[in-house]
Amino acid sequence: MARRRSLLRHLVVPLSMALLLGGIAGGTYVALSTYGDRPQAGTCVASGLGTTHRYSTEQTANAALISAMAVDRQLPPRAASIALATAYQESRLENIDHGDRDSLGLFQQRPSQGWGTPEQIMDPIYSTGAFYDALEEVPGYLDMSVNDAAQTVQRSGFPEAYADHETEGRLYASALTGRSGANLVCSLENPSGPGLPQEVRDRLSEQFPRAVDAGRLRAELSSDAALRAGAPQGTGATALVIDVGEDDPLGWAVANWAVARAADDGIVQVSYGGRSWDRSIHGEDGVWREGEDPAPGRVVVLVAG
Repeated sequence: MARRRSLLRHLVVPLSMALLLGGIAGGTYVALSTYGDRPQAGTCVASGLGTTHRYSTEQTANAALISAMAVDRQLPPRAASIALATAYQESRLENIDHGDRDSLGLFQQRPSQGWGTPEQIMDPIYSTGAFYDALEEVPGYLDMSVNDAAQTVQRSGFPEAYADHETEGRLYASALTGRSGANLVCSLENPSGPGLPQEVRDRLSEQFPRAVDAGRLRAELSSDAALRAGAPQGTGATALVIDVGEDDPLGWAVANWAVARAADDGIVQVSYGGRSWDRSIHGEDGVWREGEDPAPGRVVVLVAG
């Protein structure tokens, strides 16, 4: 009897280990098949300088806001590069409500250091404007390195850290200020519901206020069917049409900005300059395709219906 119990014990232990390892292996297989190397929905890519860089949709939307405000102030793309490298180092381009001591927001600005109230700093438009106000006060900032210009504004305890994010800052600044044309590409799931073109127009007015007030950007809603030719299935009946006149970099800035806003605003197609980005096309085919220009000099934004 004792020998039988010993034999059973010797069989049970290896069997238990095999089941345990099998469970681990099975879990690893599920994890790899779920989270492994596959097309990443919910991310955006900017290209240039011989490389590419991927951001989440939240990071991309914040990068678009930061770049839009540089364009709106008619600052050079270099200013946007500095701001983007700064915001990534400080908050990973996320509008966080915590940080070192009383630091808050995209740029981790401190109320105690005169950057504004906590409520103001948590408003990305306010905090970005405050950053640019300070940057423009730095003599010769355009001739400084991205790191040194950022550090002069921020006075960080890690004075060399901004240099780590210069490349992606320059890539996204080039795309989102319109200097590299049809650049930004987002891979997104289908919209969860209908979008509202009016809300996209409101965001445009908030993030490009000076350009809108000065008439450099003029946005209107249109139900012209010709503007929806070749639109993805499920597109709404109303298009947002943004007139940029003959300012081609401004047109591409707005077009890439709209792609960056697609996840939040249910945008399914953006067209400008004979090129279009289509949300329904994924993978390597998800690029700005060439085609007829339905509205020369205008950015056409379609949302889900």
